[in-house]
Amino acid sequence: MNYIVFDLEWNQCPDGKEHELRDLPFEILEIGAIKLNSEKIETDRFHEYIRPTVYLRLHSKTQEIVHIDPETLESADFFPAVLERFRKWCGPDAHYCTWGSLDLLELQRNIRYHKLPGFFPFPLKFYDIQKIFSLTFEDGKSRRTLEHAVDMLHIKKNVPFHEALSDAYYTAAVMRFLPEDTLLSYYSIDYFRIPQRRNEEIYETFENYSKYVSKKFPSRTAVMKDRVVRSTTCYVCGKKAVKKIPWFTGGSKNYRCLSYCEEHGWLKGKIRIKKTEDDKSYFCVKTLKLISEERAQEIITRYKERTEKKRDL
Repeated sequence: MNYIVFDLEWNQCPDGKEHELRDLPFEILEIGAIKLNSEKIETDRFHEYIRPTVYLRLHSKTQEIVHIDPETLESADFFPAVLERFRKWCGPDAHYCTWGSLDLLELQRNIRYHKLPGFFPFPLKFYDIQKIFSLTFEDGKSRRTLEHAVDMLHIKKNVPFHEALSDAYYTAAVMRFLPEDTLLSYYSIDYFRIPQRRNEEIYETFENYSKYVSKKFPSRTAVMKDRVVRSTTCYVCGKKAVKKIPWFTGGSKNYRCLSYCEEHGWLKGKIRIKKTEDDKSYFCVKTLKLISEERAQEIITRYKERTEKKRDL
């Protein structure tokens, strides 16, 4: 088993957002990666620049942040050839690690634009080191910059940031500070490709919550009418939990509910409805989490107060 810690640098349309290609808002210019073995020891590196074919001039923001000489890009190979070498270098037993989720999204967009076969498994589980850093050292909700994490952990800054290989190197360095059980327990699921059919839907159970990713639906309303989407099953025992508060929005885009399992107690539910990558359909991500009696009563009280206010209007 190998961890592939990778980072990308990309360009965007230099003439403004209104002129960009909808299917390719960002064109990848550089791939950098560090290969770690199961002991998190570096065993190899990958680094290549990519010659652009869509946005031939660098955006002013790209020039400001990314340290890439235009002459270097002119002599670089094109994306399909670089991707094939990267795929072979990653190997068949790769576990992908990134700082945040954007790199995986843009890599898959570039693969799709060039009509190339993808090499990621489905569902694609990956390690978001930015998220796991927050879970380990901060509140689990904040999302810090890579340089913030490097400074906090007193990692020596001996290469510049905002270069693909350098950022992959720093991400790997942060990763070594993460406890192995935390790293392996809190993997993320990529949503670029979503289930197309019911038998492809994703069910995952983590240490203190469960996650369900639905198939696609034609509308938000169709999502919330679906029996499986609305169901609440205790992820500890697998038994149906009885809803005490039905799914409601509560003034936000997310839906919430409160259910009760006779064996394990209160379950807080949350549904986030998302648009598919083609912007034509919808899917949902549902999480269920066991909570205390006190927390459940707070939710019940708040729900009753909100219901009474609506009744008085």
